[in-house]
Amino acid sequence: MKREVSKEQGDNNVSPLHADYVNGHDDATLALIADDARYFLHQALSTPVMNVLTKTEGAYIEDLSGNRYLDLHGNGVHNAGFSNPEVIEAVIKTLQEHLAFTPRRYTNIPAIELAKKLIQITPPELTRVLFCPGGSEAIEMALSLAKQVTGKWKTISYWDSYHGNGFQASTVGGEEHFSTGQGPMVPGAFHVEFPNYYRNPWGLTDQDAIDELYLRQIKIILKRHPDVAALIAEPISATPVVPSVSYWQQIREICDKNEILLIFDEIIEGFGRTGKWFASEHYVTPDVLVLGKTLGGGLMPFAGIVTREKYNILQHRSIGHFTHEKNPLCSTAGLATINYIEKYNLVENSARLGAYLQDQLHALKEQFPVIGNIAGQGLHLGIDLVKNPHTKERATDYAETIMYDCMRQGVALKIIEGNILTMRPSLVITKDECDQIIQTLKTAFEQNQL
Repeated sequence: MKREVSKEQGDNNVSPLHADYVNGHDDATLALIADDARYFLHQALSTPVMNVLTKTEGAYIEDLSGNRYLDLHGNGVHNAGFSNPEVIEAVIKTLQEHLAFTPRRYTNIPAIELAKKLIQITPPELTRVLFCPGGSEAIEMALSLAKQVTGKWKTISYWDSYHGNGFQASTVGGEEHFSTGQGPMVPGAFHVEFPNYYRNPWGLTDQDAIDELYLRQIKIILKRHPDVAALIAEPISATPVVPSVSYWQQIREICDKNEILLIFDEIIEGFGRTGKWFASEHYVTPDVLVLGKTLGGGLMPFAGIVTREKYNILQHRSIGHFTHEKNPLCSTAGLATINYIEKYNLVENSARLGAYLQDQLHALKEQFPVIGNIAGQGLHLGIDLVKNPHTKERATDYAETIMYDCMRQGVALKIIEGNILTMRPSLVITKDECDQIIQTLKTAFEQNQL
């Protein structure tokens, strides 16, 4: 039986276009790709791979043949640039001081300094921190905190969302790809639709009316299930889809009224990605802010949560009992990354160049009807490609064609939901590199008419 591979999270690594792109590499690269496929468990989206990298630096990745690509994906770790020299220097210094690890029950200066720094740059209501090895674990901690604090156990989250691969994380995630075949997931998890104005199912154009219909789904659940502990979401989705300010303000009111903890997953959107330090700053302050990816500076796997003082009431429990809870190397990398983003005004750069890119993309949209919609905030952008601008039918095969054309031109994009070209470059990019992105897309659209 042929098994369909989900395109929700990324491009299809078993498609003919993927094979055609890979077969264009030289013999040395093909041999290494074959070795990779030989030794790693195969997974959709990651193995077999598309190339072999030998260097990741700044806003660029470089392959075995010496080809450089302006990387607009980066797995979200590269806000301060790949292989950031100031982050590397700080980590080396910590290693030279023989502070590679701190056993549980002890603390260390880097961990304390990173916690203090996070409390300084996150919204002022958030004053307590807990670290862990990765984003999935951070989601688990946030949900556990909400359940322990409220004494309730059900959750509300969003379809088509990704929050990681732990059992709670994949349960609240809204993608079938990560739950089918796993048997019973964590009970009590309800899902609703994320507010999408371009693709709302009612064909409406009035934003307030659309918000009300999406909010109605949550109100119906709460009317019948008063024991909801948490509502978890990305404030701006990974797609990206950008909700209205009013939507999140009303969600904040609903959570307060029903004693529900509002959890914002900013593993991707945090640390300047959306033109503010945190995407929640465009909206409301959550009860728990979940961070990861860039928190490790692209060197170390690290994540965590930041929450309110009043939730520091679990001295009798352990919701984040991890070996690397206060890892000094990870903490050093995180602190150096934040300092670098501050030093070089990368949050402001994200806002400025993000607005510039949006303007240029809208100009392309006027020229190419295949561009159905442009969405995003800061350097977190998406291009929704459609077969017909009126029906909005997704141009999935075409999106893959464009992606590989851009790869061959030296710009690495990622596809989400089968047809949306996502752009999340390092925040260190320049205006000239933004122009390179636009010219690359223009050439790809001109050479590949739908």
